[in-house]
Amino acid sequence: MTKLDSNIPSGPLSDKWTSYKSDLKLVSPANRKKLDIIVVGAGIAGASAAGALGELGYNVKVFCFQDTPRRAHSVAAQGGINAAKNYKNDGDSIHRLFLDTIKGGDYRAREGNVYRAAEVSNQVIDHFTALGVPFAHDYGGMLDTRSFGGVQVSRTFYAKGQTGQQCLLGSYYALSRQVDKGTVRMLSRREMIDLVIVDGQARGIIARNLVTGELERHSAHAVVLASGGYGTVFYLSTLALASNPMAAWASHKKGALFANPSFIQIHPTSVPVLNEYQSKLTLMSESLRNDGRVWVPKQKGDKRHPNEIPEDERDYYLERRYPSYGNLVPRDVGSRAAKERCDAGYGVGDTGLAVYLDFKDAINKQGKKTIEDKYGNLFEMYQKISGISPYEEPMKIYPAGHYTMGGLWVDYNLMTTIPGLFAIGESNFSDHGANRLGANSLMQCAGDGFFILPYTIANFLADDIATPKIPTDTNEFDQAEKDVEDKIKKLISINGNETATNFHKRLGKILWDYCGMIRNEEGLKKGDQLLKELEEEFYKNLKIPGTDKGVNQELEKALRVQTFFEVGQLMIQDALNRKESCGAHFREESQTETGETLRNDKDYAYVAAWEYQGQDQNHKLHKEDLNFEFVELKQRSYK
Repeated sequence: MTKLDSNIPSGPLSDKWTSYKSDLKLVSPANRKKLDIIVVGAGIAGASAAGALGELGYNVKVFCFQDTPRRAHSVAAQGGINAAKNYKNDGDSIHRLFLDTIKGGDYRAREGNVYRAAEVSNQVIDHFTALGVPFAHDYGGMLDTRSFGGVQVSRTFYAKGQTGQQCLLGSYYALSRQVDKGTVRMLSRREMIDLVIVDGQARGIIARNLVTGELERHSAHAVVLASGGYGTVFYLSTLALASNPMAAWASHKKGALFANPSFIQIHPTSVPVLNEYQSKLTLMSESLRNDGRVWVPKQKGDKRHPNEIPEDERDYYLERRYPSYGNLVPRDVGSRAAKERCDAGYGVGDTGLAVYLDFKDAINKQGKKTIEDKYGNLFEMYQKISGISPYEEPMKIYPAGHYTMGGLWVDYNLMTTIPGLFAIGESNFSDHGANRLGANSLMQCAGDGFFILPYTIANFLADDIATPKIPTDTNEFDQAEKDVEDKIKKLISINGNETATNFHKRLGKILWDYCGMIRNEEGLKKGDQLLKELEEEFYKNLKIPGTDKGVNQELEKALRVQTFFEVGQLMIQDALNRKESCGAHFREESQTETGETLRNDKDYAYVAAWEYQGQDQNHKLHKEDLNFEFVELKQRSYK
């Protein structure tokens, strides 16, 4: 039986990480040269980790399925990155950032991990600034900040509406420097298909070369997954089309527990669905809610042009319901409020599945030039998609699938239940609880890669310095490669009539309808049945043209969709098990009189970590109890 030990250090909250680092085992510079590390994923988490580990002197191989790490989905983190610098002198602190994150996640995250993420946030900003990330500056020359949802201070550093892209380029610079020095080898256009375990430890991967189609064996003393989340399970999401959880899921099937899979964030400010032919949705940064006001007409079915609707006939419903936070409520709260208004008949646009995000007041007060300096590229992107200028009339927005708080279970060292397998960034179950505060993703990913993993992985590798290079001509690698070959041959041999994309679209609709923004017992059970029926059809009627040789994007899609079926079923199993509402997991049976989340701390104050039991078998639940010593568990309120 897998035993969960979070390895949280004892002692005062503010001293845990500092004391823990002091006692960790070290690897000398001479011995680092003898140790190999694989990093899967080259977004901000992967690039920062690979760059930091390479600079320390380890031999690092880093993999990405894109043609360059600059295309990683981290570029989509538009609005900012949090840090507790308190430059605005508005009462912020590391402890305040910790409290906001714990509360924002609806008290379903570990105190120790969350405090550490807040603690290293200031180092992250300093490091990115040193790497040349062009953060915005105020008139006096200091780094500027703005507010984000779920907080009452201004702690979000930003580079216009391109913060993720600029931070990714900074991380890519750190990575490229080590590639040039020879400590890191960059392997692009490779996708990890399986994990190789030798004597109970993660010792390598099987990767498919997406250009030649060949399967490659790569070994290491430790493997780090930085492969992102699984939000594309909904098909229509804000994520890049190719984003997928295949590396994490393959590791899960080899013994790494998967935690809180039903905790998926819905982002409140996406461009609404325009037609049935779309393959993805576009995110409008949460930073827009600093100056944009969200509203719907007070009259149901009001189809007038928004500029023709007078002020007294507009319902600024977030400001009305949540006067303390207004338009800057957390994402889960804002998403459900938008859905409620649209379901009640107040939605706008042709479909009625949209609300307005209006900048008229901000433009009138601050001037068009000021708003353009803050959000110009976002406004331009919206106009290209919709044909409407946000300077002239309000944006239309609606919630969409976004970030995943669930992922591989890791302890304080960021190590999974498989020794030697680490997971960082969005691929682990993270520090966000049941809901991620905006601008905390870049903070966590860079913090994990630059300032946490280099310490904790050294503690593990210190016992491995006498272990020679791991060979790849062993039974374990033979079997793993054969398993991948068999999986690919099985999919190609189906030779049916329907593409992987069509199955993905139908799969995503089932999950969005029954395990999306709002869930209930009956709907989850129905969704589970529909998903299983669709999976049966997938294995009977999938069509993959071509062969497994050379470039075959249909095969790539099919392998990912196969994974989505399994991930989706575990999402539903986890959602059925958690008979409470918390954060982005909203069960209709568990809500307050005013329609807010109603937690059940007595029965569900735990991390749900699921163990794979075999194909077509339900997963086994392991519980990691969440103990709160430094915060008081109470009903979340943003009123």
